[in-house]
Amino acid sequence: MSLMPEKNLRHRLITMTGRDPVESHRSATPLELLFDLTFVIAIGQASGQFSHLIAEAHFVSALAAFGFAIFAIVWAWINFTWFASAYDTDDWFYRVTTMVQMIGVIVVALGMPALFHSIDAGDHLDNRVMVIGYVVMRVALVLQWLRAAKQDPERRATALGYARYVSIAQIGWLFVAFTSLELLPTLAISLVLFALEMAGPVLSERKTSGTPWHPHHIAERYGLLTIITLGEGIFGTVATVSAMIEESGWTMDAVLILVAGIGLTFGLWWNYFLVPSGDVLAKFRGKAWGWGYGHMIVFGSIAATGAGLHVAAYVIEGHSELGNVGAVLAVAIPVLIFCVAIFALYAFLLGEFDPFHIGLMVGTTAVVLTAVALAAGGASIGLCLIVVMLAPAVIVVGYETIGHRHEARMLEKLRN
Repeated sequence: MSLMPEKNLRHRLITMTGRDPVESHRSATPLELLFDLTFVIAIGQASGQFSHLIAEAHFVSALAAFGFAIFAIVWAWINFTWFASAYDTDDWFYRVTTMVQMIGVIVVALGMPALFHSIDAGDHLDNRVMVIGYVVMRVALVLQWLRAAKQDPERRATALGYARYVSIAQIGWLFVAFTSLELLPTLAISLVLFALEMAGPVLSERKTSGTPWHPHHIAERYGLLTIITLGEGIFGTVATVSAMIEESGWTMDAVLILVAGIGLTFGLWWNYFLVPSGDVLAKFRGKAWGWGYGHMIVFGSIAATGAGLHVAAYVIEGHSELGNVGAVLAVAIPVLIFCVAIFALYAFLLGEFDPFHIGLMVGTTAVVLTAVALAAGGASIGLCLIVVMLAPAVIVVGYETIGHRHEARMLEKLRN
């Protein structure tokens, strides 16, 4: 057995020239997995705050704050992930700057309650702590882009573009955070900054060779964040079943909700991994923008599903303004949004609309409406959630019986 040379055991500085975008067996690193753990906390914070406002029937403020929070969380993750796919040197400087970004993510998570409360109160936007967290992250990120600009002359213009747009957007967020504007003007400015954030990478790579990101690595990383976000469904299930057990012990409803929560989480997971995204991105790198940004809806709907299960717990405990119908809708609506988003990403990646999907969406929608009708008719939350659980199952069954043949034909057309 040969041992690794000593020089490969040290995390000495390595020239940041970019990774091979067709490197074989490229997978997520232990550092990336550690980094993702901070997002467990951030997503949990956003989901928890969202469920509180929904349970109080503050729907507009809940949706506005949740949308703001999910964008902040996912965008922070996207910034790190795409850079890492292109320039992960795993030397000591790269590791330390990643740790700094992890600290920033936790600060962002700690700022979530103030954000949600301020939007719910309706007087101003209190995102100061979140912006400070972003400053911490972006100092490290800009340093990384400047390092790439210096050490990778071929892509210097691209790296400097990223550093420039990240810095400009951050100055805008500092203005929003530390001025005393009313809530609506602040939200309007925030929408402009959201657009600038998303335009930055496109503008940076538009007339350059682009960064050497790895398609299969990126697909795996998005899949891993999907799994992390699905953890909110499991956590929400535990919260709901715990509330029922505390209220009246183990009942049939408690068992039904346990099965429904885990079954629903499993169904969403199965749906997400139906398409081999890495293979398609490897052939059509230009589709990365729509595919990557479209995941904001996917991640948001999954987190909202977990929040919906928390809402069900509040209804069962009697700590909510909503009834059974509201509790079921809190779960059913994000599930339906998730299914639509998955179909949209499928059609976008493969470049062709499959008419079979219309039947699947009609079936999925019918299942969701049935669950809501049952709740309106007085059925228990447990039974209604079992029906909601069948919504993603419609797509799974459709794919495993017929849809996989359609996908195989489409993938074969792409390969030719």
